[in-house]
Amino acid sequence: MNVAVPTAESPVAQRLYRRRSLTNTLALVMSCAAALFGLFFLFWILWTTVSRGIAGVNLALFTQMTPPPMETGGLLNAFFGSAVMCLLAILIGTPLGIAAGTWLAEYAGARRIGTVIRFVNDILLSAPSIVLGLFVYTIVVAQMGGSFSALAGSIALAFIVLPVVVRTTDEMLRLVPSQMREAALSLGIPQWKVIMQVLYRSASAGIVTGILLALARISGETAPLLFTAFGNQYWSTDLTRPMASVPVVMNQFAGSPYESWQVLAWAGALVLTAFVLLLSLLARAILLRNKISHD
Repeated sequence: MNVAVPTAESPVAQRLYRRRSLTNTLALVMSCAAALFGLFFLFWILWTTVSRGIAGVNLALFTQMTPPPMETGGLLNAFFGSAVMCLLAILIGTPLGIAAGTWLAEYAGARRIGTVIRFVNDILLSAPSIVLGLFVYTIVVAQMGGSFSALAGSIALAFIVLPVVVRTTDEMLRLVPSQMREAALSLGIPQWKVIMQVLYRSASAGIVTGILLALARISGETAPLLFTAFGNQYWSTDLTRPMASVPVVMNQFAGSPYESWQVLAWAGALVLTAFVLLLSLLARAILLRNKISHD
């Protein structure tokens, strides 16, 4: 039985070509429109942040404390508090995340327990930060008699850092070629030395990038700190007491009726945006350098 195959010149083939061409053009136009739509609002947000925040960026912003209403001041104590809590969160979450990611990649493998833990980690990765803040409030702040503290804020931020580092470490270690493991193990090197001296060196760029992205994420978190570190108008280095942070101060000042506070809120938003941008560029540069060195 002979079946007629439409040729390029046949009406059927021409209709099929026109339909596919129209579909392709429509999809391309819609994709470009969606990209332009997102870029428009992105640049709008950036322009608003820069235009409103640049007026408050001066030396006083980095050298003076948060002021009372209708007075001038800066965000020195808030910058210090954010730096302390973010760095402490990285110090808490990074070792645990690297250890957990290493176990998932090198010991759990494709076993059921590894699949379950990866699923739970993905849930934690997408969990609302306010839920993590309430959790830390229950297990830390409430147990300390309702005393807010920078330590509790750091623990809440560490719960945000942890799943990011776990996922990054797991993925980067699994990307290392198995031949490298087999070559090292065939020489009689213990597995822990293979992990420390071979695998970590190969995956170091990706792991560091994950840590930087986690730092960029927690630097702008407000909700967890409202339930844990709360805030402080004065300079404080006591980790067991409330401590100021840039996102919490922005939340407080932006909704106030005082123009001086609103200017400081926009200035803090601009500095925070610039910090996150620099971290993202640094992460990109590390990945690009690692790719070039491997090529």
